[in-house]
Amino acid sequence: MKQVYLDNAATTQIRDEVIEVMTDVIKSNFGNASSSHSFGRSSKSIIEKSRKSIAGFLNVSAGEIVFTSGGTEANNLILRSAVRDLGVTRIVISKIEHHAVLHTVEQLEEEYGIQVHFVNILPNGNIDFAHLENLLQTKAKTLVSLMHINNEIGNILDLKRVSGLCKAHGALFHSDTVQSVGHYKLDLQDIKLDFLSASAHKFHGPKGVGFAFVRKNSGLKPLIFGGEQERGLRAGTESIHNIVGLEKALAISVVNLEEEKEHIRELKQYFMDSLRKTIPSVLFNGASGEMEESTYTIVNVVLPIAPSKSDMLLFQLDLKGIACSKGSACQSGSSQKSHVLSEILNAEELQKPSIRFSFSIYNTKEEIDYVIDVLKTIAVD
Repeated sequence: MKQVYLDNAATTQIRDEVIEVMTDVIKSNFGNASSSHSFGRSSKSIIEKSRKSIAGFLNVSAGEIVFTSGGTEANNLILRSAVRDLGVTRIVISKIEHHAVLHTVEQLEEEYGIQVHFVNILPNGNIDFAHLENLLQTKAKTLVSLMHINNEIGNILDLKRVSGLCKAHGALFHSDTVQSVGHYKLDLQDIKLDFLSASAHKFHGPKGVGFAFVRKNSGLKPLIFGGEQERGLRAGTESIHNIVGLEKALAISVVNLEEEKEHIRELKQYFMDSLRKTIPSVLFNGASGEMEESTYTIVNVVLPIAPSKSDMLLFQLDLKGIACSKGSACQSGSSQKSHVLSEILNAEELQKPSIRFSFSIYNTKEEIDYVIDVLKTIAVD
């Protein structure tokens, strides 16, 4: 059976070069980086070289990169410490954030009694900047947490504009950039955000490792206590092979960014053009159908299928070897509607099946042709 993987927003295939460098480190550098002997010093050197390299890609200092187990931990570290240690009493988010942010903020509201404000979402899924500026008209210590690229509909946030508003009003700014690091150039000397979260497995690196960018002298304190690893911000013996894998994956992505971006952009455009031609009544959620308004890696479509057939759609596609999703993989086992689509679609539209297709460098036009043919047999009676 033909196999086509179009769920790259959930996770990506690890590059062969990443596997090679990780395997080499596993075999040759097993020392604990906190140990003072040569084995430990060797491991420590590898970690710090990786940290410096990653910092260079973002145009920040090495001391501002904190390795974590992934984006979720990075989000928790930043949000919880902002409230617990930095005096934040208000958090401004949107209702279409990833649950790693939404649920963390809900918990902070319950634990600390902070004020939570939701910035309005426009019909196309973008945030309402006028409303955001209005929400920043306060003297209370405020943190804004808005994701750079929405993981379900692909909408892109203007980070520089948001960071400018936050600085003008004395607010801190955190962005979940899990869907953009490795896919976009981010210069954090130009974009003056305070905190950022990233995860290696979204850009062809290993699972279980990511990092937080924490701007120097922010005052952030650890979420996990124990040893003094990561300059005291994240206790626990470092996973050296994963850190090296993260750095290698990011390095390759940065070097080949424009070439790989063009390849994936062509695939997305080809997919959308073919879909519109084959199923004219197809709709695109959020800004995902607009190449210049959304990320080049994600398309979220509404297919003209009766609600009675929609529950089995992903199963039918899976039987044909096609991997895609209804939305975030973190909630794929839930029967609830997507919280993102619930904010931008009406009740009738929500009854129709919405599917997220997400692309990578490993996809081909031949695979797209196959997927379109399968969708035609399902969607066109």
